[in-house]
Amino acid sequence: MSDDTENAALRRIDGAWARGLTVFCAAISVAHLYIALYPVVSELTRNALHFAVFALLACIYYPLAGTARDSRLVRIFDLILGLAVAASAIWLATAENAIYDRGVKLSTPDWIAIAVCVGGAIELTRRLTGWIIPVLIILALTYIAWWGQFVGGVFRFPGLSVETVAFRSIYGDDAMFGSIARISSTYVFLFIIFGAFLLRSGAGDFVIDLARAVAGKMVGGPGIVAVIASGLTGTISGSAVANTASTGVITIPLMKKAGFSPKFAGGVEAAASTGGQLMPPIMGAGAFVMAAFTQIPYERIVAAAALPALLYFLSVAFFVRIEAKRQNLPPMENTGQTLGSAFRNGGASFVLPIGLLIGMLVAGYTPTYAAVYGIVAVIASSWLTRNPMGPKAVVEALSMGAKGMILTAVLLCAVGLIVNVIATAGIGNTFSLMISDWAGGNILVAIVLIALASLILGMGLPVTAAYIVLATLSAPALAGMIADRFVVDALVLGQLPDTARAVLMLGAPEAMQAIMAPMARPEAAALVASLPLEVASPLRDLTVPAEAATLALLSAHMIIFWLSQDSNVTPPVALAAFTAAAIAKAPAMATGFASWKLAKGLYIVPVLFAYTPLLSRDWGAVVTVFGFAVFGIYAVAAALQGCMERPLGWPLRIVALAAGIACLWPHHLSVNLVGLVVVAGLLALNMRGERRAVIA
Repeated sequence: MSDDTENAALRRIDGAWARGLTVFCAAISVAHLYIALYPVVSELTRNALHFAVFALLACIYYPLAGTARDSRLVRIFDLILGLAVAASAIWLATAENAIYDRGVKLSTPDWIAIAVCVGGAIELTRRLTGWIIPVLIILALTYIAWWGQFVGGVFRFPGLSVETVAFRSIYGDDAMFGSIARISSTYVFLFIIFGAFLLRSGAGDFVIDLARAVAGKMVGGPGIVAVIASGLTGTISGSAVANTASTGVITIPLMKKAGFSPKFAGGVEAAASTGGQLMPPIMGAGAFVMAAFTQIPYERIVAAAALPALLYFLSVAFFVRIEAKRQNLPPMENTGQTLGSAFRNGGASFVLPIGLLIGMLVAGYTPTYAAVYGIVAVIASSWLTRNPMGPKAVVEALSMGAKGMILTAVLLCAVGLIVNVIATAGIGNTFSLMISDWAGGNILVAIVLIALASLILGMGLPVTAAYIVLATLSAPALAGMIADRFVVDALVLGQLPDTARAVLMLGAPEAMQAIMAPMARPEAAALVASLPLEVASPLRDLTVPAEAATLALLSAHMIIFWLSQDSNVTPPVALAAFTAAAIAKAPAMATGFASWKLAKGLYIVPVLFAYTPLLSRDWGAVVTVFGFAVFGIYAVAAALQGCMERPLGWPLRIVALAAGIACLWPHHLSVNLVGLVVVAGLLALNMRGERRAVIA
């Protein structure tokens, strides 16, 4: 056989292999959709099958040797490994009853299957995310099985038998096939499929066209287009890196052409794309994990997240406009794109499915049903556009959804091994006590500590994994400190319930006389901060109203979720920024620092979560906080950039910063109003100077 004939045969084999994988991926998506609507298998079996198929896909699409993708030997090894991990997961799903019948004793096949499953999870997370998560898994499992007994202090753990550790790693509530795997196999995957259908229907092109029509003629228009496009794309993808790659290839060249520096253009795209994970309804996987952790309904979480997400995008847009004014850049050239033409070309495939999805969530349908019917709506509405989806497009969209889920599915199942250890050993409670002790009851100090921990974890963990680990470790402490504000208020007003007063007297008998009358706020805050957990916890239960306790819990998790996003834009590891730098042909670290500066909303808005009712159901209070925050963040951005409509000198920059902080200051309406007046006055004077400069 000639070389040409052999190469042609190999190409045919590769083509058939690729087509077969496409069909297989599509079948995986269909199976998940069917099981979501008709739960014909147990939760454990569904989660095990979910891990099995995505472990197999991970072995195929992420080979052992990244530079040897064409090696037949590597392909065969990876296929065998994937089939072994998949078979082991399926075996363990069917073996649970037999293990219980033996008195929770593992047989030899059980041991082999657990070893292959856990080992496969470690190896696949190494391929997908690097060494940090595998090392954490190994340290966690060996901690409760062996070396925890040698640790001194509060982290000492007497240890469990290897058999118990192995069993709990698979069958525990928080283990590989537990609660986090359930989130992955249902909500997350269904919304990933929904996003894939939107992209395949042409909704991504509509997003760019809509952004150009809305913002193209503004000052700094290309940058504003990037902000709007990334925000809308975030409702589809929920991945900062994917968001950067998909919209950045269009928006970054536009920004460079308009006069923005390459590093600033890349920074804008990375910062805006990071906001995509804050944008409802998908929010990466965070909204679903948060709903599972807090038991707060998913629809309430996404409703509360909407205005803060808008606030974040406005903060990035302010930086863009100010930079354009500072450089005196002109608006974009007229592209002829209008709102009407954008909606005619592809609006139906985006607006109708998103509208149906939101409508079903508001009406009380579960996210699972909403996602499934949203997918059907995408197919139907595509026939109202120039890109009708036929059978081939449907199969491609289903396949795209499965391929886009590989990293998330393997990661979430593997992270269950770490979370299970944290729950088993009680590390979360210990860590929470340490944060409370270090912070001394000061919420702002606690937020800074969590932000530092998030930055360190984010150097090696993807955003979702960082959030899961941080929430498990620190959310109880932060939620408790936020709830303590209501206890302090009750002491200040002298309205502590009698039962709560009795508990407080037991925990702090020296304060018996003081708590019988209204207390000064500093004294009340110091008293509450000094209470041990066994007193503080029942005191909160007796004093804090149920809605306030829910708000405190939601605020704590939302703070951690927002702070976990900073790894996308904060050097030395800033994946979204480095992706944007490659597109912009700019230095990676310089682009990373530019994106970190532009993403200041990631740090400002979480403080508002802690100290204001921004996440509450009191829409009057929410809108008030939002309005002041818009002016406050604009003033802070102007102070950092040294410009409003025209440059600001250092004295005015200091005034702008002080006025911005005053607008953001919690629980002091008079201070907020003073800050608002000062910001408005500065802007008016600045715009007047701009008009004079234009006339001159």
